[in-house]
Amino acid sequence: MGPGAMARVRAAVLAAACAVFGGCHARHPGPDLPVVPRVDLERYIGVWHEIARYPHRFQEGCSASTATYALRDDGRIDVLNACREGGPEGALRTATGVAKVVDPATNAKLKVSFFRPFWGDYWIIGLGSDYEYAVVGHPSRRYLWILSRTPQMDEATYREILARLETLGYDTTRLIREHGPPR
Repeated sequence: MGPGAMARVRAAVLAAACAVFGGCHARHPGPDLPVVPRVDLERYIGVWHEIARYPHRFQEGCSASTATYALRDDGRIDVLNACREGGPEGALRTATGVAKVVDPATNAKLKVSFFRPFWGDYWIIGLGSDYEYAVVGHPSRRYLWILSRTPQMDEATYREILARLETLGYDTTRLIREHGPPR
């Protein structure tokens, strides 16, 4: 393969990675996206159930999605995402990655990678007082997840989260809800 072909392959790989992670340059459709004041990583690790998400190609066909986080000795976080293909009884699909804290003052801004050397923003923008739920977004507002420690979330809590997300510039009508009435 000649130098020109290699350059085109590198450009295509970079373009694909940018598409997956919301762009190589941040697009902020409004004010900066605020994160929670502080995340205790020891409390954050463990299993989270997806309650709702924005649609993305990499989660197409997923049901009963979970994310499991584990602290590593080097300070990074192992990430295991799992879902069932097509429904709760479908085949298990997993993806493993790693996260690193990029804002140690809050621990709320992380970068996640499922295929290095590409990293995507993972910002914790909502967190229950007992770490019973978390809301994860991207500064471009192109990605959004509502997570819970349990497979279902109280409807009042869900509605409060939606109201806050709307004030942050998220279009909550785009959410795919795992359990509960559709929005």
